[in-house]
Amino acid sequence: MEKVRVKLKERSYDIYIGKDILRNIGNTIKPLGLSPRIAIVSNPTVYPLYGKVIADSLKKGGFEVLIVTIPDGEEYKNLLWLEHIYNILLKAKLDRKSALIAIGGGVVGDITGFAASTYMRGITYIQVPTTLLAQVDSSVGGKTGVNHRLGKNMIGTFWQPRLVWIDIATLKTLPEREFIAGLAEVIKYGVISDRDLFDLLEEGLKKILKHERIMMHVIKRSCEIKAGIVSKDERESGLRSILNYGHTIGHALETSTDYKRYLHGEAVAIGMCLEAELAGRLNFISNDKIHRIKSLIESYGLPSKIPEDIDKQHILSSMELDKKAIAGELKFILPEDIGKVKIYKGISDKIIKELLKIG
Repeated sequence: MEKVRVKLKERSYDIYIGKDILRNIGNTIKPLGLSPRIAIVSNPTVYPLYGKVIADSLKKGGFEVLIVTIPDGEEYKNLLWLEHIYNILLKAKLDRKSALIAIGGGVVGDITGFAASTYMRGITYIQVPTTLLAQVDSSVGGKTGVNHRLGKNMIGTFWQPRLVWIDIATLKTLPEREFIAGLAEVIKYGVISDRDLFDLLEEGLKKILKHERIMMHVIKRSCEIKAGIVSKDERESGLRSILNYGHTIGHALETSTDYKRYLHGEAVAIGMCLEAELAGRLNFISNDKIHRIKSLIESYGLPSKIPEDIDKQHILSSMELDKKAIAGELKFILPEDIGKVKIYKGISDKIIKELLKIG
């Protein structure tokens, strides 16, 4: 089993990465000093696959297990289903030393983390991500939240998990589309921070698509990059914002399509291509580097442009509501090279409209 440390002043924690390790989670969390009452939050797709083995492991560790399920889908990451979680926790009388365990992808992880951060003013939660996107990105770093109809993740907190438990064997049951979508975030790490990872994604494409052993390294390296950035900037006051490469446009695209047309990674892939093109328009990056980024994204079967039938003006309006905007001024993370990005704001509406082909 591999281990990556997220180093924070008072709330450092470990990311465990292994294969077929779900049955060991009970013994791992037993020494954490938690209440015997613990709740699993999952969805009807994931729980039948992995819930029982985790629940059995927790029971062997001496825990009484409560099961909470929410529907599967980004559109259910909202205040209505958050209240559903609160209702069950309160009726079951979970206390301040109880813990929530999120088993699933980014939706389950985000809403569970937010519930944990606000239930009784904050209780422990543990991430057990079962999608590639959650394993390499959303389960690490403590961003929690729910969506609002006007914007993605507009209501949320920073609340770090106590630990993250990644079993790469769960990727075997992941639909191919979701696996590919998760690779968008891995590509992002290569562009923003690690040229060697980017090169590996180019050279190891066939092995990665076949889920070969290389995936353990890919996941660990992605976690190392994110852990390093979060350790330096937990609350996104500066450096951490580079993790948003592709997300300014990507989140707006998700919002504009009611979270139903694209998986998160697919929207981010389009965002990365357009934001690389924006960097080119501003002469920050050469055309050959833009081509490499776009080609890698397309080679994994990810989308690279906004379809003509989507309302571009709606995307622009959603971008203007983005939580990363300050005083109405949009902030973009733009590549200067493979492995290097810059934080940039002050881009004129004219350039953005030209990029989105509005007008």
